[in-house]
Amino acid sequence: MKNIFITLCILLGSVSIHAQSFDGKGDSKINIGYEAYGYGNGIKATYDYGLSDLFSVGAGASAYFNNDENDYFIYARTHVHLGIAFDFSSKFDIYPGVELGYLSSEKVGITGYVGFRYFITKKIGLFAEIGNNGSVGLSFNV
Repeated sequence: MKNIFITLCILLGSVSIHAQSFDGKGDSKINIGYEAYGYGNGIKATYDYGLSDLFSVGAGASAYFNNDENDYFIYARTHVHLGIAFDFSSKFDIYPGVELGYLSSEKVGITGYVGFRYFITKKIGLFAEIGNNGSVGLSFNV
């Protein structure tokens, strides 16, 4: 997984189109992707809104599919965006985050992760979130 991520970053680093991974207050992103989790593999959709240069909040939903039963997770999420703090390229951002919400098995669910986002064009990028679950997919500037 580490080698795939490094290779992906190197390949995408050669793209020279101006893109913004996180633009601070008022910035909006939609992420859609594949998610692997202990409850099964599934799909994930999230929305994030920038409160400041460092913080964003949002909401999301994940649906997990396995042979026995299907589960879902509906949650609120928050991030600390380190791309601006560490002066990374405007196309790349690293963001630790937390999701807290309701898991369909009538439990409170909490997820911690580190996310990576890289924008290929002004509107479309890639994201990966790695923690006690993992997800990869597309990110869109709204």
